[in-house]
Amino acid sequence: MQFAWFQRDTQDPRTTYHPLPLAQGRWKADQMHGVAISGLLALALEEAVAAAGRDDLVPARYHVDLFRPARMRETTTSVTVVREASRLMLVDATVSQDGEVVARASGTFLKPTANPEGRAWTSPAERPVPPPAERINPLGDLGGHHIPLFRSEAPWSDNFAEHQNPGRHQTWQTAIPVVLGEACTPFQAVASLADSASMVTNWGSHGVQFINTDIDLTLTRLPDGVSLGLRATDRFADDGLAVGIAEVYDAQGSFGAVTITSLANAKRSVDFTDGAPTAEGVLEGSV
Repeated sequence: MQFAWFQRDTQDPRTTYHPLPLAQGRWKADQMHGVAISGLLALALEEAVAAAGRDDLVPARYHVDLFRPARMRETTTSVTVVREASRLMLVDATVSQDGEVVARASGTFLKPTANPEGRAWTSPAERPVPPPAERINPLGDLGGHHIPLFRSEAPWSDNFAEHQNPGRHQTWQTAIPVVLGEACTPFQAVASLADSASMVTNWGSHGVQFINTDIDLTLTRLPDGVSLGLRATDRFADDGLAVGIAEVYDAQGSFGAVTITSLANAKRSVDFTDGAPTAEGVLEGSV
């Protein structure tokens, strides 16, 4: 198994990619999951910012629209710099297949400075922390991998069936490289794993019964590496539409949030009690 989502095309390595088996989702056999698509869009945005020489900027907002199923076939990216200023760069990216756009993203990159002296309200809620060190199986190199850990009504474990319950869900994951043979960056890690907000907010007693149509990630800083967690903070659902909110955290603490909008998809529910995923097929309740 090649532990990456994509492989660069030999003839057009800058904009053309081929999905690897790990990119296959659980909704449909020939469909990619949102983690892979989001990771590819983040890579395209990050490369555009780097090409502009703007290493003084950090990603602060990342929005993705997942409006067509992405198939397991040749995939291309396109990037447009919408606005660049001294403290800001706004970049748009698309992912296309067979000449048709299947997903798009917008990234806002800002220049960090320092916090003012004034104080403002923040939630008094207890912040999430990573699972115990002995439970974490880190990604040692590009050939390594681990199954995500979850916590719900059940304690931390990588047994998916144990966590099919209506409790508050939390996950800790190590990001898989977006492109084969290339290290995953912290931004690519948090952008790809943000799609897992669909699991931690939509996973209940009957599995994942909603499919997310977007990802809205906001950050105050980059994660301290490529291992990080998500914890559900709220969820609303009416008439087959759901909004889920998850907190993003790493070993240093919480540093952002993910909001997703989802559609009911009960006929294709992802039921994790019918066979727990393996390291080769870990994902997920997303597009």
